[in-house]
Amino acid sequence: MNGKTLFDKIWEKHIVKQIPDGPCVLFIDREYMHEVTSPQAFEALRKRGIGVLMPHRITATCDHNVPTKDRVRPLPDSLSEAQISTIEKNTKDFGLTYFGLDHPDNGIVHVIGPELGLTRPGMTIVCGDSHTSTHGALGCIAFGIGTGEVENVTASQCLLQYKPLQMRITVDGDLQKGVTSKDLALYILSQKGTDCGTKRFIEFAGQAIKNLSVEARMTLCNMSIEMGARGGIVAPDQLTIDYVKGRKYAPKDADFEKAAEEWKLLFSDSDAKFNDELAFDASIMPPMITYGTNPGMGIAIDGVVPDNDSIRGLDEALKYMGLKRGEKLLGKPIDYVFIGSCTNGRIEDLRMAAEILKGRKIAKNVEVLIVPGSNEVMRQAEREGLNQIFKDAGAELRLAGCSACLAMNADKVPAGKYCVSTSNRNFEGRQGTGARTMLASPYTAAAAAVTGVITDPRNFL
Repeated sequence: MNGKTLFDKIWEKHIVKQIPDGPCVLFIDREYMHEVTSPQAFEALRKRGIGVLMPHRITATCDHNVPTKDRVRPLPDSLSEAQISTIEKNTKDFGLTYFGLDHPDNGIVHVIGPELGLTRPGMTIVCGDSHTSTHGALGCIAFGIGTGEVENVTASQCLLQYKPLQMRITVDGDLQKGVTSKDLALYILSQKGTDCGTKRFIEFAGQAIKNLSVEARMTLCNMSIEMGARGGIVAPDQLTIDYVKGRKYAPKDADFEKAAEEWKLLFSDSDAKFNDELAFDASIMPPMITYGTNPGMGIAIDGVVPDNDSIRGLDEALKYMGLKRGEKLLGKPIDYVFIGSCTNGRIEDLRMAAEILKGRKIAKNVEVLIVPGSNEVMRQAEREGLNQIFKDAGAELRLAGCSACLAMNADKVPAGKYCVSTSNRNFEGRQGTGARTMLASPYTAAAAAVTGVITDPRNFL
């Protein structure tokens, strides 16, 4: 009999009922909510005349559609105001914890969960948002769900779910100077494509993963969705335990010590079997940047746009991006830089940007938005003097929110303009109608901000 994977151990512990030849009823430890995908669920509960089964297991925030400046209510954007007013009413009516616009714990749902100690190893976690996979970095089964499923979990704290296939991606070796977990994710995507993890849950393993900080692991698990996976997961270790300890909603004292001992048992057995295995060498990974209209269209920062007919949709993507086959991106002028999102909006990401921006000025032709993932990240940036570094450089530090990741608020990139972005998606129109997005790490984004062109960040490190 084979050993069990980390995923198996958590999944099996949460099965309420296994339906023969069908899905299982899975217990959900924590549901996160935001203002965009929750209104329909509450409306359905009202129509059914039922309440919330376990309100203490549900946490809500507003992030997608919040303005990152000028938050005077009512908000000038009527849709934003309607969505935020609705989640305020719904969470109050149903007795849920809500971190509203003015709450000190407000921020992007996938940033504040780990930051507050609400996300902990061994949990099952869902949210009406695809990048819920971020929480898997702490050793959780975390995945996005649809609006109808939000209703089901809110009402019953359970979810009908088929067990996905499992993949392990092992990354050994050491990441080189200027190469981050964002580059690691973009490298895997460039090699294996955006469908390599379809119908699978990916466990990231190997020495390079163990060497990553917990925040860097969040970036990697966040990007597992771009690989087509249901989610990503990293086995918890001492780094994870140290990260959780002392956080606002984490267990305290003896309860924490007991939980930590249980977390140490969360790993894949040596004889556990996966449906698929991939292996990579971190030492050969360069800083990466995308050239196309999906996250798999990436190249080394000093590489050239592929001339390869086997890449699906290549010519359409290059037409949209205004690029040509065989073209180098190094030295190409850019217009905007966005540093933030649930991918790269944590304090570690802002520190990377500050490392390059310190003592330097933003290029005159570039507009730079730096948007922290939470109010706490903003406070920490202020405590460390990062806000002053950004101000002196000429970058604009905004209030917390999803911001220009998906352009649901006023933070949009104009049509035809190039934006080097630390977010997770470069789809057509993702950052605004006609906007041209190039995904990269905070190092690469900051380097482009200083020079005004695509630049190898290693030149500044």
